Amino acid sequence: MSVDVLTFGLNHVSAPVSVRERVSLPMELLRPALEGLRATFGGAVREAAILSTCNRTEIYCAAERNVIERVPAWLADFRQLDDSQLRPHIYKHTQNDAVRHAFRVASGLDSMVLGETQILGQMKTAVRAAEEAGSMGTLLHQLFQKTFSVAKEVRSQTAIGEDSVSMAAAAVRLAERVFGDLTQVKVLCVGAGEMMELCATHFAAQRPAGMVVANRTLDRAESLATRFSAGTMRLADLPDRLAEFDVVVSCTASSLPILGLGMVERATRARRRRPIVMVDLAVPRDIEPEVARLDDVYLYSVDDLGRLVQNATESRQAAVVQAEAIIETRVQNFMHWMDSRLVVPVIRDLHEAANSLREAELDRARKALARGESPDQVLEQLAHGLTQKYLHGPLAALNQSQGTDRQQLLGWLPRLYPQRSRTTRS
Repeated sequence: MSVDVLTFGLNHVSAPVSVRERVSLPMELLRPALEGLRATFGGAVREAAILSTCNRTEIYCAAERNVIERVPAWLADFRQLDDSQLRPHIYKHTQNDAVRHAFRVASGLDSMVLGETQILGQMKTAVRAAEEAGSMGTLLHQLFQKTFSVAKEVRSQTAIGEDSVSMAAAAVRLAERVFGDLTQVKVLCVGAGEMMELCATHFAAQRPAGMVVANRTLDRAESLATRFSAGTMRLADLPDRLAEFDVVVSCTASSLPILGLGMVERATRARRRRPIVMVDLAVPRDIEPEVARLDDVYLYSVDDLGRLVQNATESRQAAVVQAEAIIETRVQNFMHWMDSRLVVPVIRDLHEAANSLREAELDRARKALARGESPDQVLEQLAHGLTQKYLHGPLAALNQSQGTDRQQLLGWLPRLYPQRSRTTRS
């Protein structure tokens, strides 16, 4: 059965954060997920890669098309969800639609922040994870290499990434809505990953009264903190020190909330009604959503920031049109490459059959020469034998065909066996 490119997933458009966080796959689960996917479907899923970020979880496959309705159910089962909870949010793409989707994602056209560049690095990480799990093959390798090339082309030839408002910058804007000037506030960064590095950079540029980085391991916290003259603390110290901070930005890889309702409630009492801005950029969420009910707490999720960011994208719509045109051309190029792969086995079989005929006729000619037959006669027999054998199949098909089949053959034979061009005498 032929193999198609298939994509399954959900993102910030198709699913709220409450659903995305339940499907999100941390790095340590990618390999088990890829192995489980291929084991479940056997040879029907030949290759696979999984992209999982705060805004999307997507499965890219080189697979038989009959699995298209079954993979979403597998994902729900793997994450211990009821299929009915997940299926309404899942999108499925096949062939050129799947290729187009990959190109758009890598180019930042499908992102919450239009034109953002972080997704490209996340896709490359997903590819490396799939390679380490042994689930990458020729088709997906070519797809992702072309995907990265298209993303580079879009960014270099359009203004898609210019003046983009990042999630980190949006977090600063939300804090400014509450406090105005941020030079008198103290900022707590919970986590020390790439997103938190971006947030710390944007908040440090506002020259706050103080910044602290909290992380499970102090080494990672200190590595980030030293760049911004910030302090450090362990996550275990959060309950005792949370009340010190006016702005809390959190983005960790924890599978469970680390800032619960009780902890934040105690902090607000200690702050004596001074407001606190809390920005949760993690998926799964780091801050329990019930915290939003507390007075004087302004809690924003990754989706809240996304809505703020989207309001700043109108000026880049012309660049989107250019980017979509580039992507459409490259999709057609990739599909042409895929189509050409289908004829490779046929071409190989034709070569093998032709070589077999050639060897048989050459062997007959050598034996005739060894018997002392005339070289001219042997060459004549060789040419005649090859010609008859090469024409036997087409002529037999033509003689046995009728009606439409015969008309199609009559149309194709001149193209397969063009007559020698004739020159006219002047």
